[in-house]
Amino acid sequence: MAPDHSQKISSIRIANAPCSWGVLEFSLEGEASGAECVLAEMRKAGYEGTEFGDWGFLPTNADDLGSLLKCHNLQLVGAFIPIAFANPACLPEGTQSALRTARLLAAVEPNAFIVLSDDNGTVPERISCAGRIQPGQGLTAAAWKPYGQRVDLVARQVLEETGLRSVFHHHCAGYVETVDEINSLLEATTEDLVGLCLDTGHLAFGGGDPLATLKRYRSRIWHVHFKDCSVQVAARSQSESWDYFQSVGEGVFCELGCGNVDFPAILAELHHTDYTGWIVVEQDVLPGMGTPLESACRNRNYLHTLGV
Repeated sequence: MAPDHSQKISSIRIANAPCSWGVLEFSLEGEASGAECVLAEMRKAGYEGTEFGDWGFLPTNADDLGSLLKCHNLQLVGAFIPIAFANPACLPEGTQSALRTARLLAAVEPNAFIVLSDDNGTVPERISCAGRIQPGQGLTAAAWKPYGQRVDLVARQVLEETGLRSVFHHHCAGYVETVDEINSLLEATTEDLVGLCLDTGHLAFGGGDPLATLKRYRSRIWHVHFKDCSVQVAARSQSESWDYFQSVGEGVFCELGCGNVDFPAILAELHHTDYTGWIVVEQDVLPGMGTPLESACRNRNYLHTLGV
């Protein structure tokens, strides 16, 4: 008789993020939905948690933030903090941004993650070549050690001051996109200080294999984002040399189950390795693109068919 995995699999909780409603960290044209609408629709679609979104999207006072989350019966899962780690001059401001957010999160949810990332979408070459990065278009071998030291520094200050742990989110249109770049980042950072936020869609669009990467780096993966990647849109992006923002606008990050990410196998591996953290569903949309609530419902229903 096959073992019953349902109890362990169901212990994984499913969240969503404001980016699925067009609330992105990039300065883009169009108006995204407000916090009340996003949280209400997120809960209506069946999610139990949310990430923080841009600073100011949700209340920045701990009492107000806690009350709003409680009103919508949602738990705060983490906050995305982009920092230009390749530029030492940006570190002081980036550190203060991370600490400001970490203090707020710690007052509301002490188990939330600070999700560090590169300052994605700001380097022209990385924007124009996202999804097809070639050797020589990234950091030099000598640059990785100081890059990792800066990531460590921010993570250590966050941990010491607030008790929150940090993960690094690899991301297309940033300096940590490909599998080789993820490997360089993990080698350059301290194992018990900086975890990895595995994002299945960004990894697939960046040319990686999410399942293989999960197996390879499981001990460093503390947080998981579920995003799918459209084979057809990614192929057009490659052949027509789209930049990152056009690829997103054309729907490269499609609804779960409609792309090339093997979510059943990934969930099986997460179960096999006793992952009991959050899975955050993300389907990046630009303001005015698509119907976020309907997509969020379909994504949640898809995961229900997989036992979570």
